[in-house]
Amino acid sequence: MKLHFVILIMLLAVIAPPAMPQQTPEPLSRNQVMDLVKFGMDSAEVAQRIKEHGIDFEPTAEYLDALRKAGAQDPVFQALREVKPQPLTREQVGKLVAGGIPSQRAAALVKEHGIDFLPDEEYLKTLRLAGGDDTLIAALREASKALTAELAVTTLPNAEVYLDGELQGHADAQGELAMKAKLGAHALKITLAGKKDFEQSVTLAARQANKIEARLEDTDPLAGKVRENPKDGLKYVRIPAGTFVMGCSPDDNSGCQAYEKPAHKVTITKGFWMGQTEVTVGAYKRFAGTIRRQMPDAPTFNGGWANDSMPIVNVDWNDATAFCGWAGGRLPTEAEWEYAARAGSTEVRYGPIDEVAWYYDNSGQKTHEVGQKRANRFGLYDMLGNVREWLNDWYDQNYYQNSPSQDPKGPADGVARALRGGAWGGPAWYVRVSYRYGEVPGVRNDSLGFRCGGEVFVP
Repeated sequence: MKLHFVILIMLLAVIAPPAMPQQTPEPLSRNQVMDLVKFGMDSAEVAQRIKEHGIDFEPTAEYLDALRKAGAQDPVFQALREVKPQPLTREQVGKLVAGGIPSQRAAALVKEHGIDFLPDEEYLKTLRLAGGDDTLIAALREASKALTAELAVTTLPNAEVYLDGELQGHADAQGELAMKAKLGAHALKITLAGKKDFEQSVTLAARQANKIEARLEDTDPLAGKVRENPKDGLKYVRIPAGTFVMGCSPDDNSGCQAYEKPAHKVTITKGFWMGQTEVTVGAYKRFAGTIRRQMPDAPTFNGGWANDSMPIVNVDWNDATAFCGWAGGRLPTEAEWEYAARAGSTEVRYGPIDEVAWYYDNSGQKTHEVGQKRANRFGLYDMLGNVREWLNDWYDQNYYQNSPSQDPKGPADGVARALRGGAWGGPAWYVRVSYRYGEVPGVRNDSLGFRCGGEVFVP
């Protein structure tokens, strides 16, 4: 009995609560909990001690049965069910060794509970001086491999967050992303189209809030600006340079076709202007009147071109190219169009289909005035639906197999020109940012229109 009492006193001395009040109380051992019960302490008081200190063991069924026989009541068992063994701190491991606990027992505790610190070489040498052997050192090295902490990043919505070069995910609609990573130093990188990359070294520590606020700066001082082109009277949005993944969207379960694959990273190296809307009937009338060009045939749903706010249709690729050249720009490339349409989104559409697009199910089988549906994050309207849009590129179904990673301009030649965006008469499956198709340049119909882009549009 005396020997047991002496051992208990030694254990209590080793794991006594730290002198500094702000430090975490050390967890109770299985012997300590048993002895508190055997000492006759009220079960509610024992439960309170367990909640305050935690425990450094897993209470087995046999142990719980022994506690009940020793007189423990329900509050003790409830506390043991709720509390979890706490990982050992660097001070607790040191006290175990310095207090005379055998290294094998200390190593077993490390394996059972883990640790909340990274044991550097200097610390391990100090443990050896205090009496720790290879068994304990090996246990500490192994436990350190599993050490993680949470890193909470606050930035702009949909920004890509990388840790040590690996993508961790995209910030949510509130610009937040939480992740777990090993303790220690990491390289954090955050990217978003049109913004300068944010790069910072972060060191994750246990038992503390690891939070980073990443402010992303614009790469283009004009980014996001909306200006009116005095020539055609249309508004244009400045689209910043940036990088995106072109092709089949990762969450597209509708069945991307081979010509939308493989998804591949593309960088648009320079900012450019993009029509905020599709070219309207009113703008095309200006063009036709200025250069004395005949208007195309009017569709039945806009007889006599009565509504100037409708998108122009029944124009072929040559008409669209001529208009954009007259306005001071050109037709966008496929890469520019998809980059601008996504506006940082990796999803199939930049919003719910009925909120962003006119298509077969909601159009009433006709075009609608431009700008009536919700814009994307770049402030562009009708990038999906309403009318299909002519693009500058030749169309090749296999182009993605060897497309350049920077500013791709499409094949050098071909038979058909690229089109994007879906139209008022098409099914929902066409109304996706990655869907692509082509038509010979001379085709005209009442679902074909365009918008202009390029480098110089506004004063």
